[in-house]
Amino acid sequence: MRKLTVMAVAATILSTGLLGNAQAETDYPNRPITMIVPWGAGGGTDAVGRVFASLLQQELGQPVNVVNRTGGSGVVGHSAIATAAPDGYTIGVMTIEIDMMHWQGLTELTYKDFDVLAVVNSDPGGLMVSADSEYKTAADLLAAIKSQPKGTFKGSGTGQGGIWHLGLAGWMLAEGLPADQVTWVPSQGAAPGITDMVAGGVDIVPSSLAEGRSMIDAKRVLPLASMSPERQELFPDTPTLKEAVVSVNVVEIECS
Repeated sequence: MRKLTVMAVAATILSTGLLGNAQAETDYPNRPITMIVPWGAGGGTDAVGRVFASLLQQELGQPVNVVNRTGGSGVVGHSAIATAAPDGYTIGVMTIEIDMMHWQGLTELTYKDFDVLAVVNSDPGGLMVSADSEYKTAADLLAAIKSQPKGTFKGSGTGQGGIWHLGLAGWMLAEGLPADQVTWVPSQGAAPGITDMVAGGVDIVPSSLAEGRSMIDAKRVLPLASMSPERQELFPDTPTLKEAVVSVNVVEIECS
């Protein structure tokens, strides 16, 4: 058996059905399983991993322990999954960044280095600011970004070159601005990026709105737009980016 992994466009994870069959045929598992999450605790990928770990534990009758292995824009965690003993007792949550890291020269790993069992989660990108930000709409924020020198505004929410970084860069390009008009501050995931934003360290987090839901519900984060073709069911009052900014060429980011 090769390494078991899970991939999603926001996160990908393992099929309980596949493991159930393996258990019936080989008495697998007979000891605890480790699930590696390549991003920080409290973010969307971590939440997906912990939900599936709980379900797997119920299904398989063995503890499934979630371990956050962060660093290197996702390289550390993905490498830990890829190099684990191929015995089925180390599984992982793989994210779309596995298709980006090698292009940046960060690693030679690609999706071909994993056995992908199932896509389990796909979230569109969003656009969030701190609740005390002076910008209350995406149009106001864009106007300010355009009026200030490159680098005035800062964004965060994933590693350098990660999916949310690309989502923000894509928005800038769609508006005729340089991809690096907003300076990117790398983080170990959306949760620390949002925390930094609320503390005033950065101005924008373009991660999925679901990852900011607790802060949104607490009125500490304001969702300005969703990078999806339609409004999201969980955030019906938040416009799509195309609705919010008339000039935007549709930017659809469905990866976290």
